Amino acid sequence: MDTDSRTPTLDRVAGPADLKTLSDPELGALARELRAETVETVSRTGGHLGSSLGVVELTVALHAVFSTPFDKLIWDVGHQCYPHKILTGRRDRMGTLRQKGGLSGFTKRSESDFDPFGAAHSSTSISAALGFAMGRKMGMPVGDCVAVIGDGAITAGMAYEALNHAGHLKERLFVILNDNDMSIAPPVGAMSAYLNAIAEKGPFAMLKAAAEGLEAALPGPVRDGARRARSLVTGLPGGGTLFEEFGFDYIGPIDGHDMGQLLTTLRAAKARATGPVLIHCVTVKGKGYAPAEGADDKYHGVAKFDVATGAQVKAKSNAPSYTQVFGEKLTEMAARDPKIVAITAAMPGGTGLDIMQKRFPARVFDVGIAEQHGVTFAAGLAASGMRPFCAIYSSFLQRGYDQIVHDVALQNLPVRFAIDRAGLVGQDGATHAGAFDIGFLAALPNMTVMAAGDEAELVHMLATAAAHDAGPIAFRYPRGEGVGVELPARGEVLEIGRGRVVRDGDRVALLSFGAHLAEALVAADLLSAEGIEITVADARFAKPLDTGLIDRLLADHGALVTLEQGGSGGFGAQVLEHLARVGGLDRGKRLRSLTLPDRFIDQASPREMYEEAGLTATQIAGQLRELHQALGQGVVPLRRPRIT
Repeated sequence: MDTDSRTPTLDRVAGPADLKTLSDPELGALARELRAETVETVSRTGGHLGSSLGVVELTVALHAVFSTPFDKLIWDVGHQCYPHKILTGRRDRMGTLRQKGGLSGFTKRSESDFDPFGAAHSSTSISAALGFAMGRKMGMPVGDCVAVIGDGAITAGMAYEALNHAGHLKERLFVILNDNDMSIAPPVGAMSAYLNAIAEKGPFAMLKAAAEGLEAALPGPVRDGARRARSLVTGLPGGGTLFEEFGFDYIGPIDGHDMGQLLTTLRAAKARATGPVLIHCVTVKGKGYAPAEGADDKYHGVAKFDVATGAQVKAKSNAPSYTQVFGEKLTEMAARDPKIVAITAAMPGGTGLDIMQKRFPARVFDVGIAEQHGVTFAAGLAASGMRPFCAIYSSFLQRGYDQIVHDVALQNLPVRFAIDRAGLVGQDGATHAGAFDIGFLAALPNMTVMAAGDEAELVHMLATAAAHDAGPIAFRYPRGEGVGVELPARGEVLEIGRGRVVRDGDRVALLSFGAHLAEALVAADLLSAEGIEITVADARFAKPLDTGLIDRLLADHGALVTLEQGGSGGFGAQVLEHLARVGGLDRGKRLRSLTLPDRFIDQASPREMYEEAGLTATQIAGQLRELHQALGQGVVPLRRPRIT
């Protein structure tokens, strides 16, 4: 390896093993170069910048001290993994980040041996690291296990379950608490205040067995300061931190941007730890890039941007986003109905509830990354007589499913579930795809399930949900802008379980559920240009089904095709089950369900992802054309439909 001092340090690193050859000052220089390259990379690709900038020094120090991939380094969520990817042999592919066929925006087992555990949803790292540690105890070829978890992610109950279990097992394990006091939204609740209180005690507080040994290795003035800080955190003799009560040795808070502190702490902990250790590391999200540090969201998720100014390059919007429509219209409804309240799980901006939060702060509850609690909290609000709207991304709602079943559906409580990011969402990939909520909600007794065909329909479904006090109701809508239809001033309360026909045709009927209605209509236009007219209907409801509409469509057409932005077992399955129950499958008609395929689809643009799924307008038109041509050959008797 060329060790010429004029060679940039980063150019001398092909993998983490090369960090072992660098001096501590060279590791500091490496961190500075790594930060600059991370900024430059994300300026070209977009992505999660602020989180990655906050852990640059920590990433370098961890790879310098530990021996990955034998030692298992597990990043919680993965928003902060870009510097890690650059150092672990993927530097030359960073330009493909979050693109089709490129690198994932998160850690991914199939991508690299340096990603021992995949992530994207929060609060899983400690459980996974503990699993690796116990595998090591049982003879598996596993070294040290390190989980890096943020102060936002540690608010989730799963993290505490893992901490409690790790303390009970007493197996050697390292948990790095990356405390930047800034998750996607500012962390809420008592835990955030607790961490802040500890951080104010001083730069070091090293406790229990590891503490004295580590302090002894420090220079005199620093050692004295560490002892004073430790006494402040522990309080009276016998006192300790919450983490100590779980059975962890606690070290910190330390400055996560001071390479000297990081290296000293990690080396001492690695040398002396015998059981679980929690290292409290204080960092700044967006560190080292002024536009990120100065932004309210610390550049958590950014589009491509100009490095010099930080100005993001965003496509011009021709229509409001579904999220914006939801937030604005819910706020207007809340102004008229004091019983309306809203719940979010650490995503007020992402769900549009920040709009209502600004106007009615006492009626919007951010529960932190705690979807289970959020759902049951909403159930309690509903039981009290309030009208709660629980706004959670489709993929995150999966985390609260037991509570939806046991605490909401079983008790028939009128919780309104606003399900954002339904369908395929693009560059976040399979981990964030809203593919399964139709199936897992429609399976539940008492549940009503709607999906908006466009943004005007979303307004109607908001009004319908607010008026529905008879039980739980859910409505789903996609990420991104709507189709540009005119919005009603107020929503119309829809008849529960009633769909609509939006276009008349013959031979083939397409029954769409949700926002792929726009693609269905484009497909119909493509066929119309060929002289083929198909019927297009908007189901509106997956549960209860508009069985009358389904029966009429099947009676008046030779083929019925269902379409949805969800996986198998969803809306199409509900339709087929109904037809099987009433004998509709015995009429000699052709039936087809167009769903997401039975596989996970990796990151790409939404358009590319739907193309891979076979659900673009052109692909839909191809399926309909095939059916229409088969029917035109006299396979099935036809008659012109009369649909009302």
